[in-house]
Amino acid sequence: MKDFVREDLLLSLCGLCCGLCPMQLGGHCPGCGGGPGNQPCAIARCSGEHGGVAYCSLCDEYPCRRYAQPEPFDSFITHRNRRENLARVREIGTAAFRAEQEERRAALDELLAGYNDGRRKTFFCLACNLLECGEIRGALARLREETSPRQPLKERAALAVGLLEGAAARQGVTLKLRRKPREKRG
Repeated sequence: MKDFVREDLLLSLCGLCCGLCPMQLGGHCPGCGGGPGNQPCAIARCSGEHGGVAYCSLCDEYPCRRYAQPEPFDSFITHRNRRENLARVREIGTAAFRAEQEERRAALDELLAGYNDGRRKTFFCLACNLLECGEIRGALARLREETSPRQPLKERAALAVGLLEGAAARQGVTLKLRRKPREKRG
């Protein structure tokens, strides 16, 4: 949407964690309200019609029809925790939620810098999106203790994946994007 700008580029209006998205990390998307390249968004227009709320959950009409049904599929980023993120913003406030998002982003940056063997970006983005901060912190602490920069990257990546998958299993979370099934061509 033209001239739509936001201060917080880590969390979108609708609750997506833009700062943990592989597309934003790759420079292919500026995030919600991030300037040029920002895609037209009905939710951005809706925000403008409702006084320019920073997050949908701060709107007097939230939850509205847009949030009546959970989204069954993901895009480049998981949509599973949108409503939970917006509830958390209401619960702890925007500053505290932003601090959590900054912690998640720092963890993601560390995982990508030290444990990505070239095939783990989406997996690490999902883990930092869906796992509790304490689980992510614990996995990173173990990785720092049990790995060394001299260790082959494939070994470090495998350990990181194993630790994050273990955390996901404890939480009952699946670390895979939910893709829309492809239509069969006849």
